[in-house]
Amino acid sequence: MKKHIVRGFRFETYKAPELSVFDRLLEIFTDLLTHTSGDFDEAIDWLRMLDEEYQLTTPEYTIDDFIEDLKKKGYIREEVDPNGGNGIRLSAKMEQNIRKQALNQIFGNLGKNGNGNHKTNKSGTGEDTTGEFRNYSFGDPVEKISITESLKNAQINNGIGDFHLTEDDLIVEDSIHQSQMSTVLMIDISHSMILYGEDRITPAKKVAMALAELITTRYPKDTLDIIVFGDDAWPVKIQELPYLQVGPYHTNTVAGLQLAMDILRRKRNTNKQIFMITDGKPSCVRQADGTYYMNSYGLDEYVVQKCYNMASQARRLHIPITTFMIAQDPYLQRFVSEFTEANQGKAFYTGLNGLGHMIFEDYEANRKKRIR
Repeated sequence: MKKHIVRGFRFETYKAPELSVFDRLLEIFTDLLTHTSGDFDEAIDWLRMLDEEYQLTTPEYTIDDFIEDLKKKGYIREEVDPNGGNGIRLSAKMEQNIRKQALNQIFGNLGKNGNGNHKTNKSGTGEDTTGEFRNYSFGDPVEKISITESLKNAQINNGIGDFHLTEDDLIVEDSIHQSQMSTVLMIDISHSMILYGEDRITPAKKVAMALAELITTRYPKDTLDIIVFGDDAWPVKIQELPYLQVGPYHTNTVAGLQLAMDILRRKRNTNKQIFMITDGKPSCVRQADGTYYMNSYGLDEYVVQKCYNMASQARRLHIPITTFMIAQDPYLQRFVSEFTEANQGKAFYTGLNGLGHMIFEDYEANRKKRIR
């Protein structure tokens, strides 16, 4: 008697891989470092408090064991501070780990991209095919010629009896043009980013670190510059992002835009853009004599007009500005709307949730549509 073999699929409830105590603590500790702006001692104090409440460690593996493993694995190092004592410093490995975790938290649902470049909606001489065919043009790579389609074309044009293949018979597979993007990300670090009981700077830092890690690992031909703006504006390196803090500053949006455009003028890429994360109104400009004009009450017409002028200047340079406006005040949203109209850019009026997804989606959309 023959046995019937039943083939099929068995579905089981997904079980996440079991993390070691070290890996579980590292994930929590990395997030704490972002909130404490890279302050190791403060982050460890928070970790000990969480451990007391949630029993993160075991009798066999304590917080002190975790600190020793951080040293052994190269995440932290001991340095002599200027006062003569020993201090703990984060290593480059830990700084990258913070960026990677930010990327996973914000863009964790993204799929892998094979070649690390962005696609546009323009056909050209890129690496990925569109699935469509077109006639051969002088300069098309030989490897793009479709032999099957070209032979079929030759038979139709010349017949089978006297078969020959000419340049007019050649068919090539159409492809997606690969482009490059230069982006400047502006982060508002004025005092209002931590006012009213809401921490707005930490999500902004996470977005910056995630975008930096995304571009450097998946889109290495693109460039990303990050600047912060308060009373003035200055560039920050990717390695500095975990340590970024809000200061007792006004909001000099004009200085930020001036610096962003100066950076982008030096880039050779055709596609350029500015992302601006802000929660407050512009309240400060620097005068020609080096003094500052400041007004925190309402929207100052003089400051606002300076912002509009910068938006128009960026438009003439073909640099779109996308503003991610965290504040919900109607009068501030009206300002952003008029600013956006002057630039012909875009604006998103959003809270902190979903900020990273919106920035990534807009980054991808801009990369696909602008080839000049």
